[in-house]
Amino acid sequence: MASLQQSPAIKGAKVLMVGAGGIGCELLKTLALSGFEDIHIIDMDTIEVSNLNRQFLFRQKHVGQSKAKVARDAVLRFRPHISITSHHANVKDSSFNVDFFKQFNVVLNGLDNLDARRHVNRLCLAAEVPLVESGTTGFLGQVSVHVKGRTDCYECNPKPSPKTYPVCTITSTPSKFVHCIVWAKELLFAKLFGDKNQDNDLNVRSNDSTGSSEQTEDVFERKADESVEHYGRRIYDHVFGYNIEQALSNEETWKNRNKPRPIYSSDVISAELMQQNGSSDKAGSADDPLSVSAMASLGLKNPQDLWSLMDNSRVFFEALKLFFGKREKEIGSLGFDKDDQLAVEFVTAAANIRAASFGIPLHSLFEAKGIAGNIVHAVATTNAIVAGLIVIEAIKVLQKDFDSYRMSYCLEHVTQKMLIMPVQPFEPNKSCCVCSETPLTLEINTNHSKLRDFVEKIVKAKLSMTSPLIMHGSSLLYEVGDDLDEAMIANYSANLEKVLSSLPSPVTSGTMLTVEDLLQEFTCNINIKHREEFDEENEPDGMVLLGWTQVPTKPKDDDDKPHTGNGVSTSKASETDPAVAQADAGVVKINVEAIDASGKKRKGPDSKDISLDPPSNVADEATAANHKKVQQIDEDEEDLVVLDQWDIDTNKKQKLR
Repeated sequence: MASLQQSPAIKGAKVLMVGAGGIGCELLKTLALSGFEDIHIIDMDTIEVSNLNRQFLFRQKHVGQSKAKVARDAVLRFRPHISITSHHANVKDSSFNVDFFKQFNVVLNGLDNLDARRHVNRLCLAAEVPLVESGTTGFLGQVSVHVKGRTDCYECNPKPSPKTYPVCTITSTPSKFVHCIVWAKELLFAKLFGDKNQDNDLNVRSNDSTGSSEQTEDVFERKADESVEHYGRRIYDHVFGYNIEQALSNEETWKNRNKPRPIYSSDVISAELMQQNGSSDKAGSADDPLSVSAMASLGLKNPQDLWSLMDNSRVFFEALKLFFGKREKEIGSLGFDKDDQLAVEFVTAAANIRAASFGIPLHSLFEAKGIAGNIVHAVATTNAIVAGLIVIEAIKVLQKDFDSYRMSYCLEHVTQKMLIMPVQPFEPNKSCCVCSETPLTLEINTNHSKLRDFVEKIVKAKLSMTSPLIMHGSSLLYEVGDDLDEAMIANYSANLEKVLSSLPSPVTSGTMLTVEDLLQEFTCNINIKHREEFDEENEPDGMVLLGWTQVPTKPKDDDDKPHTGNGVSTSKASETDPAVAQADAGVVKINVEAIDASGKKRKGPDSKDISLDPPSNVADEATAANHKKVQQIDEDEEDLVVLDQWDIDTNKKQKLR
């Protein structure tokens, strides 16, 4: 270590760290102790109580403060002679442009989402600065090196897409607890506490065309002078009773499924008990909304206890009462937040009541929060190991030891007598639209789709551009920026509402669009191919981007099987699988060329070998000792992961990108 600390390559290096969370804390400490003397940190987050069990640079007194600043101050206490510059900001801010990145010798990532990783990857390519990527989840971890022209870039190989469920599965035929969580979080919670004008599939869709007059009203609207208790019972009876009865009226649906049972509030909790339900004095202060708790009000203490149907009903009514009693000003603008205790309690209770109706096992609040908040619990030791591997690769990069670069995988179980598996990096993918500038093809109905659809669903959602500019030949169709005058803004806004074929420079089949992000210095050419119709079930966006390196979602999953089944839907609700955290993560299995024991071969994956194979539930994921699959899981601080089994004998190598 002493000789490394004196190395000119290390002492003179200027390093950029992106992320000061679980990996970031360990990484900053390791960099400082390894002799690095000029370090910059970017992190937009502030410290939360839940961070304190593994992000050891932070203490209780730091809650609410900038992670980057506190981490800097903590390390300077035992390495006061080095320079650490903290930036409490978003790495996607315009101030962190290509010129900013060019000042560094290496960039080290410890990010928590795919979108930010892509952004940093493109800036590193444009600035020609080496990037070391990393991620952990539980006992699993990964570190990879990306150097322009020598290795693949971060976007060369497919990334898993979020798990989606047909809306009719969520609203009509749930078979897993995660379906109940999605229903409670994305539909019921949003309907009661979110934007009232937002479309929502929660209202019952009855086959009885006559329908009662009551059902023509918005049953979720609280009537004038209606007590919260009466409103709560009405909502409860509607979603857990009436809606279930309406679903049962379609006998064809239940021929091969277990029938649900309607649950009415009067069957579970008496009017007398409702009057005695909870003590608002114990629920928390309205001055601190996130501390308000139905559990505290009801005297329920252990979040790992499994609540009965009555307990869940009591929490449901108490949470509703507290929202209207202590947080009424927020109603109409609330979105689910895993750090909002009352929101988690309400979603847990509602999901459990629905699960009871459909014969699905109930879950504790602790388990439900993990699913609803896409939480994969972190292991501090894994973060420390991965941080050490990042520094090792960073030193190789600085010493220009190209032949020694390795992607390293931390495994949960010993494989080939190893818990850390080193593999040579892949070569650049010649068809990558980012580092090889290969054109993409977009199949789209140019007579129906608007420019806004193209911008939102392709340019921003799939290509992760933040400051896009769209051109057709020499005609500028759309641009964003602070230097635009009012006439230009009005013109581009008008273009957004026009269908592609009606733009000033019409976009039709055979058109080549050039899309550029000035901040990322990334340009992509897209060939437009007109297509009349799309499968609403499997192509819900109404457009298909070809040549883009993301794993496609399976046309059908286990939810479509008749025995537990969920019917066909024309729309989908997006939600991460229980074992997969964040909307941009998933489970992917990729078959590539074999490696020998030394890990020397480095051919990239063939997209035709890609298939999705998600675990059935959290319990299966936790108990399976050696899955023959690769997992990528984004967690609240660090992200990504791994290879779980290597099969040399069958000449197959599994690898996660």
